[in-house]
Amino acid sequence: MLSTIEAINSAVNNFIWGVPAMICIIGVGLVLSFRTRFLQIRKFPYAMKVTFGRMFKKREASDGAMTPFQAVCTALAATVGTGNIAGVAGAIAIGGPGAVFWMWISAILGMCTKFSEVTLAVHFREKNVHGDLVGGPMYYIKNGLKKHWHWLAYLFSAFGVLTVFGTGNATQVNTITTAINTALMNYHVISKDAVPTVNLVVGIILAVLIALILLGGIRRIGRVTEKLVPFMALIYIVLAVGVILFNIGHVPAVFASIIEGAFHPAAVTGGAVGSFFMSMKKGVSRGIFSNEAGLGTGSIAHACADTRKPVKQGFFGIFEVFVDTIVICTLTALVILCSQVPVSYGQAAGAELTISGFTATYGNWVSVFTAVAMCCFAFSTIIGWGLYGTRCIDFLFGSRVNKPFMLVYALVAIVGATMDLGLMWSIAETFNGLMAIPNLIAVFLLSGVVVKLVKEYFAGEGAKS
Repeated sequence: MLSTIEAINSAVNNFIWGVPAMICIIGVGLVLSFRTRFLQIRKFPYAMKVTFGRMFKKREASDGAMTPFQAVCTALAATVGTGNIAGVAGAIAIGGPGAVFWMWISAILGMCTKFSEVTLAVHFREKNVHGDLVGGPMYYIKNGLKKHWHWLAYLFSAFGVLTVFGTGNATQVNTITTAINTALMNYHVISKDAVPTVNLVVGIILAVLIALILLGGIRRIGRVTEKLVPFMALIYIVLAVGVILFNIGHVPAVFASIIEGAFHPAAVTGGAVGSFFMSMKKGVSRGIFSNEAGLGTGSIAHACADTRKPVKQGFFGIFEVFVDTIVICTLTALVILCSQVPVSYGQAAGAELTISGFTATYGNWVSVFTAVAMCCFAFSTIIGWGLYGTRCIDFLFGSRVNKPFMLVYALVAIVGATMDLGLMWSIAETFNGLMAIPNLIAVFLLSGVVVKLVKEYFAGEGAKS
């Protein structure tokens, strides 16, 4: 049965993340970049100024909304997660160091894609029956496109509901259990035989915490993420920069291997990864898994922001992709490659490869800190994706199914704690691709609206305020 699921998923995955995905993701990113005259590069300093300025401006949100800072933290909570730790490790192991280069390329284009998604989500959002602000791909399809395109909104929401269980929950829980087990075994607190029991206990605890936070509503989600995200990002960045400084002599060779591996992977991996397309595919797919540019999911959180300026909120999309992929994913890659831990190229790898990069530099004691950081990363992602799943199922069936969905979503944590890593990541990657397609079609069709909103913003008072 398992082998049949693997075979079916592999066939779908190879098609979704083959030529169609490369054309959609890179093509739409290029179209948006050209139409906005590479806004993500041209206005990058302005984007950083606007986002940092609003992030540290303390104020309360109106009922049914989040502050702009809480919205960006919720979106970052969902993006800065296992994609940055286990995802990067897996991309390097299967695609070689060159996969990192393709992550960078997808991120540069993805900045403009995510900017467009957030801008459209705020522009076309609406209020639900409870008075909460709701938006995202399904709403900008419904409110921005003609009726014969509305099937894309239902397709996106259906794939979204399925995706949250793997991408947003099961893979994250798997990373939490891996991090905890590695730390406990390094200190000989548990033996290998005790791992299944520990995983089950961790899964149950997580299920309870997830249910309590999600059932508390949009404001509780915002309050949790605004405290958790800055804390976890700071711990991880400090530890990762330390590894790079301790191994500074290896940095030039590592960057050379990334560039060479992007175009000649066999030369860097000893032939274990010989396909240029495999390197590109893993870099782009894991990059999307990490920063969500093209999936449209991050825009669901931003639609909840208490703001009247869609373009101004859109700049948070540029900021998020930059922080997530250009900063944190690159740091993870450098931790693995600079520490010179052995990488079994061509074979699946996860969080344990990243942890070994830290322990090779600092010693086993650091596994406690990396475990804490990884647990925070993964848990915050679970909360962010819980919101996304709720909005998708609300769009399909109405708010009456929200609470049952949240309870089922929480219980999936127990299942995710005991699943196989390789198959889990592969299934999550497949659903990500399926979810991206209707969203990218919609963003492409609405690219003219994005251009119009950008022109109006910079022509008016928005740019001055």
